Order: sequence, then structure tokens, then C-alpha cells
Amino acid sequence: MSEQGDQREARLAKLKAMQQEGRDPFAETKYERTHLAAELQEHFQELEGNNITVAGRLMAIRQHGKSAFADLADGSGQVQLFARLNELGEEVFARFLDLDLGDIVGARGNLMKTRSGEVSLLLEDFTLLAKSLRPLPEKFHGLKDVETRYRQRYLDLIVNEEVREVFKKRARMITRLRRSLEERGFVEFSTPILQPIYGGANARPFTTHHNALDMRLYMRIAPELYLKRLLVGGFEKVYEIGPMFRNEGVDARHNPEFTMLEAYQAYADLEDMMDLFEGLVVELAEEVCEGTTFTYRGNEIDVAPPWRRLPLLAAVEEATGVDFRELSGDEEARAACAELDLGHTDADNWGALLDKAFDRYVQPELIQPTFVVDYPVAISPLAKRKPEELDTTFRFEPFIGGEELGNAFAELNDPLDQRRRFEQQAAAREAGDEEAHPLDEDFVTALEYGMPPAGGMGLGVDRLAMLLLDAPNLREVIAFPLLRTREAE
Repeated sequence: MSEQGDQREARLAKLKAMQQEGRDPFAETKYERTHLAAELQEHFQELEGNNITVAGRLMAIRQHGKSAFADLADGSGQVQLFARLNELGEEVFARFLDLDLGDIVGARGNLMKTRSGEVSLLLEDFTLLAKSLRPLPEKFHGLKDVETRYRQRYLDLIVNEEVREVFKKRARMITRLRRSLEERGFVEFSTPILQPIYGGANARPFTTHHNALDMRLYMRIAPELYLKRLLVGGFEKVYEIGPMFRNEGVDARHNPEFTMLEAYQAYADLEDMMDLFEGLVVELAEEVCEGTTFTYRGNEIDVAPPWRRLPLLAAVEEATGVDFRELSGDEEARAACAELDLGHTDADNWGALLDKAFDRYVQPELIQPTFVVDYPVAISPLAKRKPEELDTTFRFEPFIGGEELGNAFAELNDPLDQRRRFEQQAAAREAGDEEAHPLDEDFVTALEYGMPPAGGMGLGVDRLAMLLLDAPNLREVIAFPLLRTREAE
């Protein structure tokens, strides 16, 4: 048996002995605390000498003759427990020394400082609130194994304080995001996660089945088409923050389930969306980085506006020598890209090749905040055309630190043009493009009732958290990332 297995057996034996004595460590339903650990540290002078009750997880215990010290951690921080044989009596003192690291304990005593100046609770009594049956990772080395950290995030959070801080900051980001939008007059909605027709992005969906209605449903890849229906219905500023699902690969930048903000504003254009995007990112940076500058992968980045504007096709031509504006079809595009390092391209159409060329040669260089603009109609089925360049749309994608953070359009509100583009996407699907956008008849019908001109934007919350917190990959900012299953050990 492994060392951990031995320790588990020893703890199970302790549990059995306690229960046989009538001391069930899982019997308590509530424990009244008077203070959190952080409060004791911050307000020691006014609380010194008071009788205090705390509760948390036992993280360390040290015996010194007839005294013992223990570190108790709650959600706010740690406080030291000071147990003395003379204060507790032999039986209670022995029970205290018999506690294991990881046990959940309630403790009562008087607040004091030790001779070394450590804020401590001179213990009068304690209650075992939950017995930890498995040992925590070794104290001084913590939990370092990456796969274990992601699979057993609860352990990661217990022993790695910096990980807890990441998720606290992520939560503050989302709170600030909502406040920022509501201060601008946006109304939050919850749109369907299960949809009869998925849409709003080019991606493969997850498919499921509703038994009672005997119908196929899809987990949403975006809330876009539903939020636009709300614009048709008369709401002028709408948004949603929530999970999206795309049946794609898993890597440092992608998780099949991720969090996204989408926001739409009637009577607004692409410049308004740029202002909104810049403003939101600045406010989130100030919230978690205390300013507009931060470091990501060794690069110092400043998100203070205005951000640079970079035309897509010109940037690709400069980086690769290939001018996609001069390529009239898929075969010609594949021939022109044959010498580029784009991987397998035999089945790629013009738009897919453009995306690959940009991702490979342009995106990694976009370190400082940049809006890439002027996307072709062929890869922008929901964006409004530029009247002076009918093959180009009012669309931008924002990039920081070499990472794409979102997408934005001047929204297409011409129902006839929308139908034509959906039909073109349907043809692409027939030709084998599994990510092409399906035709949504009800959405086209909604547009026929009239949708005001509008701007819309999406922001990847996980990606932005990764940037602002200088995380090496998305799994560091998603509490429970998707992993391949394995048999329980």
C-alpha cells in the first residue's frame, strides 16, 4: 500500500474510534463564528483579549512540550491556535494533538500575541467539524503536478494560496464587468443554452436530444442571434455573460466550455464598439492590476486607449507576400499559399486559408492592443458590408499579447442580405465546411420586422483573465477545465 493509502487507513481507524466513543466528527450542522482570520490580524488592537470563535482547516501543527501551535486557515487567511496543557486539561490537549492536517476545526479562545509577536488564539475549546480522511500534499513543496492540480482543483485551492487569488480576481473581473455595463445602461439577459438551431459563430456544436419532445438540440456556441432578437423587440442595450460550448480541440487557448460576454447596442456603430471594448478592458485592468499596464509573458502591455487599427488583408500581405484580394477562388488561394507554413490545406477554402495565414504570421506579433479591421464578407456572415467596399465588412477583432480577445461587428440588419449569406454558408456546409453557419429562418423572420442599426461585440472572459493575471494557459483561470477521463485511483 502507498504512503497515502497507509495514512488514509490510519485516519479511518481514528474516525471509527471516535464514532464508537460517541464523537461523530460529521454530526455538526452549523458552527457560529465571531470573526474571520483576516479580521483578527487587521483589528488585533481592538480585539486583543476578547473571546473569539473561528473555524477553518488545520494546515500545520507543532508540539513544544506542554504546548502546541496550529495554523488554522479559513477563506480570508490564517490565524495561529495556541494550545496549552494547563488550559485544556490532559484529555482535551491529547485530542488536539491527535488532529490531522486537513481536519476542519472550530476553535474558541482569547485573542493574544505570543512572545514572538504572532497573533494567536489561546485555546479554551475546539470542535472537530469534519475529519479529513486523506493527507494533504506535503507542506513545503505544495502541489506542483499540473495534471493533479487541474483534476483535483480542490487540493490546488487548499494548498496554493496564489491559485485562490487568481480565482478571487477572476470573480472580481466578472463583477466589475457587470457593473461597467449596467453603468452604461445595458440590461442583462439569459438566453437559451439549449437551442434548436445553433448560430452566432463559425464552430461545431455539441449535440444532445430532448426525449419528451423527441427533438435534436444544440448547446449554444454564442448568444448572438437571441440577443439581436431582443433588439428587434425594442431593447436598445443588451448583454449576457455566461458559458458557451464549442466542440473543438483543447489546448492552451481553447476549452470546449468557456465564458464570454456579448453586448449589443442599437443605433451604435463599430467605433462605438471600439470605445466600449477599450473602456471595459481598461476598467478590468484597473480592477485587478491597479492600472492600465501589466506584464504578460515577459511583455509589458499598456491598454490605455486609443488602440492601434490594423487592416486584415494588408497585414497578411505584408507578413506573407500573399495578397488575398487578388485571389479569386479556393484553388487559386491554395496555390498561392503552397509555400507558407500552414499545415494541411488540401480541403481549405479561401476564407480558411486567410484565417490560417493570419494566425500563423500576423497574430503572434500583435503584442500591444490592436483592433484588426476590415474583414471580408466571406468570413463575416453576420456583419454589415461597407457601402464603398461591398466585399468588406464593418468588423474588428481585438488582440493583446498575441491573443485574440473577441469579435465585433456593425450588425447586419438587412434580412435579404442575411438570407443570401446564410444560403452561401449552407452551400459551404454542403461542400464539407462543418463550421459554416446554419440557416436560421426564425432569425431572418425577426429581421424582416425591422432591427435598428446596431453594434455588437463579444469578449472572451477567460482569455482576458489569462492576460491580466499573466497565466500561462486557460486552465489556470478556469476552475474545472475539461480533461480526458481516467480511471479513479
